[in-house]
Amino acid sequence: MKENIQTFDELAKYTNYSFIESLNSDPEEAFNSDNKFPREVFSGHYVSVEPTAIKEPIYISHSKDFFEELGFDEKLIESEDFIKMFSGDISNQSEQIRDKGWATGYALSIYGTEYYAQCPFQTGNGYGDGRAISVLEAVLNGKRWEFQLKGAGRTPYCRGADGRAVLRSSVREFLAQEHMHSLGIPTSRSLTLFTSKKEQVSRPWFRDNSYSKDPELMIEEDVAITTRVAPSFIRVGQLELFGRRARKNEYQDAKKELEMLVLHLIEREYKELISQELNLEEKVLLLAKNYQDRLSSLVANWIRVGYCQGNFNSDNCAAGGFTLDYGPFGFIDMFDPNYQPWTGGGMHFSFFNQPQAAQKNFKSFCSALKPLLDVDSLKKLENIENDFVNIMQSKIEKMWASKLGLDKFDFELFNELINLLMETPIDYTIFFRELSNLPEDINEISNAFYDNSFEKENIKSAWNKWLENWKENLDKDLETISKNMKRINPKYTLREWHLVKAYQDAENGNYELIQELQEIMTKPYEEQTKEIEEKYYRKKPTDFFGIAGISHVSCSS
Repeated sequence: MKENIQTFDELAKYTNYSFIESLNSDPEEAFNSDNKFPREVFSGHYVSVEPTAIKEPIYISHSKDFFEELGFDEKLIESEDFIKMFSGDISNQSEQIRDKGWATGYALSIYGTEYYAQCPFQTGNGYGDGRAISVLEAVLNGKRWEFQLKGAGRTPYCRGADGRAVLRSSVREFLAQEHMHSLGIPTSRSLTLFTSKKEQVSRPWFRDNSYSKDPELMIEEDVAITTRVAPSFIRVGQLELFGRRARKNEYQDAKKELEMLVLHLIEREYKELISQELNLEEKVLLLAKNYQDRLSSLVANWIRVGYCQGNFNSDNCAAGGFTLDYGPFGFIDMFDPNYQPWTGGGMHFSFFNQPQAAQKNFKSFCSALKPLLDVDSLKKLENIENDFVNIMQSKIEKMWASKLGLDKFDFELFNELINLLMETPIDYTIFFRELSNLPEDINEISNAFYDNSFEKENIKSAWNKWLENWKENLDKDLETISKNMKRINPKYTLREWHLVKAYQDAENGNYELIQELQEIMTKPYEEQTKEIEEKYYRKKPTDFFGIAGISHVSCSS
């Protein structure tokens, strides 16, 4: 029977802090005051730190769907203790609630290359959760969840920054996580979103209607805290940190702490797939195999719905195989294989290159595991690592086949389609949704094109020939094919030009558009009202192309 948690005291009864009870704290944390200044953390899996609450928090929204899934009663959002906790004040709570949260360190690899320079000490010991603080772990309806505040103030990993998140980026992440879940893609979840008018911070941003790729000025923005929730927040970069330490034998228990973290990851994310009866080497190899499966499926699904992570470093890659860290992400408008929403991302993290980026992150994942393995097991891990390309390709082909309503992937048909999509400016989401209606003629999907170039005789002829060849490859049960395609190809995706208006309104105290988008984007495959369709099922306005903050974003958050 599902829980019905109506009060904060009832919620407190479900707490179970496995991460901090199973793993090691930083042995130096007690000698460093409140742990809210940059410093090197040489060992231990986490640092205890109290969040810095935002003053006079203003409620913006919560996820009703996720509340229901957790067994939270709607009354809970009105609880003073609940509001305090998820706006950063965890002092004077129930006895079962810890009065400190925890932040973790992790290493950084960019496209498979290890980096240390981003650490202010050039050692890798000062890089990690600079403003994300986990405050709660609870087992709810038989499932373990970790609750993490983003924008909750400084930690030892803050690298000199203010530890805050701004309202703009918090709105984006809050809406994107629940949208991604509704698209059927593994992701961290959104619980609540609070802001404050009592604290502003400076961030680099763009001038209005600018085409600049680089931020041009500093702006003052309201702070916010969004609570994200996941089975765990262990990242590939976190494993890497301890893998590097073990590889270099940086301290006596380096290898032991790596082993502890890996076993905890298995317990949190893979325990139904990996038996406790196996020895360490067998567990590690199964972990690599299962993570390979999850990561390749995840990235194939990103491409399916037109999502580009933007900044797909190993530290933004969840070891549980779900989408994490919605920073400079974007959902594609006009089809472009090289689509990259982040101005600092480069082509290595662009839309169609995400499978290669995933392979690099998987390489980093495997590298972190190697200190735990003997020679024979290392050879087996190497085989698993080398097989990623084949597994990823297979998942991509199955994804494209499903988007096209085919039983199996047809390379020639797909290649012809990609060439046509590149030749004629077309909206990725609208095209595949309209294709799901099984059109007889290209004119039936004219609403997907950004100009009239498809009306040129040679292009129209090429499109109609492709449609004819495609339909010849479909099974006879066209009605079923159409229904299935509409479960694969969403009608609505969370485009940046939707988000801009929502966070701009929010800055002026109007949260209606956030709640409207929340309602619409959690039903992305459904046919909704005519009014919603006219507003949201349309191409990106031409005036927005190339505009900074809409067509591309910085990492400013």
